[in-house]
Amino acid sequence: MPFNLWLLYALMLKSRLFEEAIAKLWYDGLISGEMHLGTGEEAIIAGIVSQLREGDAMALDHRGTAALLMRGVDPVSILRELLGYPDGLCRGMGGHMHLFSKEHLAASSGIVGAEGPTATGFALSAQYAHPGTIAVAFFGEGAMNQGMMMESMNLAAAWNLPVLFVCKDDGWSITTQSESLTGGDLNERARGLGIPAVEVDGCDLSGIWEASQLAIERARSGQGPSFLHARCVHLEGHFLGFQLLRIARNPLREMPDIALPLTRSILRPRGGALRERAAGLKKVLSAVFSTLRDPRRDSANDPIQHARKTLLSYPVRLNDFEDQIKQEISDVFASALAEVPS
Repeated sequence: MPFNLWLLYALMLKSRLFEEAIAKLWYDGLISGEMHLGTGEEAIIAGIVSQLREGDAMALDHRGTAALLMRGVDPVSILRELLGYPDGLCRGMGGHMHLFSKEHLAASSGIVGAEGPTATGFALSAQYAHPGTIAVAFFGEGAMNQGMMMESMNLAAAWNLPVLFVCKDDGWSITTQSESLTGGDLNERARGLGIPAVEVDGCDLSGIWEASQLAIERARSGQGPSFLHARCVHLEGHFLGFQLLRIARNPLREMPDIALPLTRSILRPRGGALRERAAGLKKVLSAVFSTLRDPRRDSANDPIQHARKTLLSYPVRLNDFEDQIKQEISDVFASALAEVPS
C-alpha cells in the first residue's frame, strides 16, 4: 500500500485518544492493576501495522493495546476486557497485559522477551503453511537482554523465517537507564546473528513506514528476518502513576511525601552515618530535578504532533477529521461502559 499520512494519522490519533480515555478510567479506579500505555509509540505501531495483510501475525508486549486497535480488533471488546467484564476480549481474565485475538493472529504477554518465541513460532507456521505471510514482534530494549529473545532471533536467522523484530527503545528499563545494564550496540547484536538491522526515529512516521516496508517485503519474499530499532519516548513513563513524573507534574503535592520522611531520617540519632543519609536525600532530589528535563516532558518527542504538523496546511479538513475521530472514541466508551448484558 502507498504511504497515506491521513490514514496513518487517523490510526495514531484513535490510539492516543483511546489510551488517554483508558488512563482516566484507571485514575478513577475502574481498571485495576498496573497500566502500561503505548503513548509515544504510535508512529512505530501505525507505520508497521498498517502494512500487514490478512494472515500476518503479531506478538505484542505489555503495551499491546495500540497494535490491536490499529489491527482492527473491536475496541469495545478491548475496553471491556480492561474493565474485567466477562464479555471482554479474553472474557475479562487477561487484563491489559495478556490480550489475545485468534481471529487476528495476535497475542500479547507481560513476560519480557516472550514476543521473540511467539513471533518466531508464528513465522515458522507461516513459512510452512502460509507462504507470503509474516510475523511481527514488538518489544522494548530491555527484552534484548533476555535469553529467549536472542535465541529466537538466532533461530529466525538460521531457518530464514519471515519475521520482523521491532525494538521500541525509550532508553529506560522501568526506572533504570538501559545503557547502564546493556552491553554493546543492539543493531550490532542483530547483525551478529545475520539479521539486517535498521535504526529509525520513532517520531518519523514516513521513515518508519519506509524502513518497515522494505523489511516486510524482504520477509514475504523468503529472504528472512529483519531488525528494526526505533527510538521513542514513553510519555507516561513505564506505567501510569510513574513516580518521578508525578513529582515533576505536581511537586507541591508529591514532594512532601518523599522529602519529609527522608529529612526526618537524617535527623534521627540512630542509623547510618549522617553523610550517608544526606547522600541518599541528594540522590533522590537529583533524580527528581533531572525528571524536570526529561524528554518525556518535551512535546517535540510526541509522534502525534510530528504527524499533525504537515496536516496543518488543511485546517478545515483536519478539524473535521479530528472531530470525527473524537466522536468515534466517545461512542466506543459510551458503549463499553454500558451495563453488562445478562
